[in-house]
Amino acid sequence: MSHDAFITEETIPGADEGPLAGRTVAVKDNISTEGVRTTCGSEMLADYVPPYDATVVERLKSAGATLVGKTNMDEFGMGTTTETSAFGPTTNPVDGDRVPGGSSGGSAAAVAAGEADAALGSDTGGSVRCPAAFCGVVGIKPTYGLVSRYGLVAYANSLEQIGPLAPTVEEAAEVLEVIAGPDDRDATTHEEGADAEYADAADGDVQGLSIGVPTELIEGADERVVDRFHETLDDLEAQGAETHEVSLPSVERAVQAYYVIAMSEASSNLARFDGVRYGPDTDAEGNWNESFAAVREEGFGDEVKRRILLGTYALSAGYHDKYYAKAQDARAWVKQDFDEALSEADVLASPTMPVLPFELGESLDDPLQMYLADANTVPVNLANLPAISVPAGRADGLPVGLQLIGPAFGERTIIRAASAVESSA
Repeated sequence: MSHDAFITEETIPGADEGPLAGRTVAVKDNISTEGVRTTCGSEMLADYVPPYDATVVERLKSAGATLVGKTNMDEFGMGTTTETSAFGPTTNPVDGDRVPGGSSGGSAAAVAAGEADAALGSDTGGSVRCPAAFCGVVGIKPTYGLVSRYGLVAYANSLEQIGPLAPTVEEAAEVLEVIAGPDDRDATTHEEGADAEYADAADGDVQGLSIGVPTELIEGADERVVDRFHETLDDLEAQGAETHEVSLPSVERAVQAYYVIAMSEASSNLARFDGVRYGPDTDAEGNWNESFAAVREEGFGDEVKRRILLGTYALSAGYHDKYYAKAQDARAWVKQDFDEALSEADVLASPTMPVLPFELGESLDDPLQMYLADANTVPVNLANLPAISVPAGRADGLPVGLQLIGPAFGERTIIRAASAVESSA
């Protein structure tokens, strides 16, 4: 297929009837599919075929969706561009010289190119919203606990959620409606929000809606992005919404806290890939430790190795309190700031990404630049809140995304506001 959106093309039919009957859905390659390989974009799992379906896959099939393949991604979800996949990069359907965003770049590209009616991604620090913004489609990061993570290959389990991508807000909400709800196999899921109807919230009515604009999430953004953002806010005000500034002072520490927590959880979760349970066979000689190291040297890419090493360091004796414990303190501070800001507004709005889509290869030599690009999305994951990225026009021919953040289990509110953005774009 064009744009290299898929790692594996496979047609998996769903039930004959259901709310998604006749629709095609692509699934990110870190979500388990029975009998179809699930690689996580890594050589480590290049031949891994799960014996079971993830809960979200079961629910899609029961709803009548036809799965059309497994989409490319940054290796184990670690990246902002979908260039760190062991199977090569995906390109942006809007501009083939640019990245689609990451780590769910294959899912966003499949939807933007019309190769699937919708897709599933996973969002650990913006991995649904970033590619949605870069490819000009809609992406929803649900409240932590609304959607089961059973069958999602864990990277940073306290942060990540499975979320839908689709061409429109209503279509993304229809998929969310199918996959949301408690799951006996995932103890972190909640009853709250289980019976909510999300698609009918996309009515475009923002009369009287209060929108808070965190000033800290505008500072430093590309002027072209900021211009489109303010034009969209003007459109929402013309439709009856009210906007005002709010402050999230903690977000200046959010990126640092996020990467310490995410890398620490990655160092633990990826320890299972040791060549015994998972991983390639090697001809390494020596003791068990040397064999273990050889498998991980061969199976993991550079970005995964970097994060495992940094996470292991942050958790090591003598440094746990200095790094990991302080990052958790910062996380609590971020959540408190969001609670206060959302007590003054129904939703918060910001640019999804502070920059336009990178050119291919532009950020690979500068990981810090890539990490800082997540500044507007990672605070939401630290606070376990829902957010949506919706197209808000273009700058220099490239898509710009607007992010709307709501209170926990406030998906209907952000869907309503996003549908108003969509109608004015």
